Amino acid sequence: MASDTTEKKGKGTVFVKPEICKGCSFCIDFCPTGAIAFSNEFNQKGYHYPVLAQEEKCTGCDLCGLYCPDFAIFGIRHKDLEEKRLKRA
Repeated sequence: MASDTTEKKGKGTVFVKPEICKGCSFCIDFCPTGAIAFSNEFNQKGYHYPVLAQEEKCTGCDLCGLYCPDFAIFGIRHKDLEEKRLKRA
């Protein structure tokens, strides 16, 4: 039986390349769970870039990556990430 105080982790995560982000917000707008938000930081181009603000909500669906015109972000499910790590080992 799980405790109510156990931190619930999401099913996925996102990876961001802040240096190529143009701050269009498509990834944020199309995230079905609202897990992504703008960072308070600026990249070298002067744009706020996205971050995974609510890890517990991320499903790893990669809609953020599919809508990004600059390929600055992508999502992946934890189980798929673990499979890739095992293949490399």
